[in-house]
Amino acid sequence: MSTVASRSELEALLADDVPHGDLTTDALGLGAVAGTMTFTARDPMVLALAEDAAAIIELAGGAVALHARSGEALERGAPILTARGAATALLRSWKVAQTLIEVWSGVATEARAMVAAARAEAPDVVVACTRKNVPGTKRFAVAAVRAGGAVMHRLGLSESILLFPEHLAFCEGASLTDLVRRLRQAAPEKRLVVEAGSIDAALAAAKAGFDVLQTEKFSPAEVAELAGHLSRHRVRPLIAAAGGIHAGNVGAYAKAGADIVVTSSPYLAKPRDVQVRITAGASFTAS
Repeated sequence: MSTVASRSELEALLADDVPHGDLTTDALGLGAVAGTMTFTARDPMVLALAEDAAAIIELAGGAVALHARSGEALERGAPILTARGAATALLRSWKVAQTLIEVWSGVATEARAMVAAARAEAPDVVVACTRKNVPGTKRFAVAAVRAGGAVMHRLGLSESILLFPEHLAFCEGASLTDLVRRLRQAAPEKRLVVEAGSIDAALAAAKAGFDVLQTEKFSPAEVAELAGHLSRHRVRPLIAAAGGIHAGNVGAYAKAGADIVVTSSPYLAKPRDVQVRITAGASFTAS
């Protein structure tokens, strides 16, 4: 079964919730009773992290049959997985697995909505999600974003170049052209991205040779104006619109001429509800 996280990472999630055993189940002496646990979609959703949820249940000692895969669009009532095992395995893994699917399916569902809204206006536009996810959850965030059909804007500071105005505070006296030269010399295989807070700043960065202009909090009209200016350039930088972009306005930015729309909005999405039913008495033989 393919999962995003490693075995040790999934074990850590279980250990965080059940560090010293399940006191209630143990106190009642229910641990060895066989049972079945089913997950179904209570809300329409784009499913995410189903494979990891299944792996968590299996780590706890259950046997899982997946009925849907991450990236699939599910209607209300659609089955996600069925798990069988001893009560101790099912009850130990229940909430961790359920919450993993609920939270990250919310992200995937919102990402899918943004992709659909953007591509309705511009079929080739790319929706890119930022690195502003909860620290320590990047593996899951990346998986959910991809399940929703979006891409990652930056995985972190180590793999991409993005010059912010905050960097310029430490580069007093250096021209944009000089900074482009230095960046290309240090990282010749990387695209050079720069954040611009105005049309004039973006045009200056384009003239200096930056590959991507990240327009910070431009309106769609300002993006369209910039795109018009750049259309006269022999080599046109890409426009990455960023700042306050969500499902309600992403189409306007795509229509205005943004090549990429950069957003953190999916990370703030409401979790999708997963219904869990646990019943006793199913036949189960521990492996």
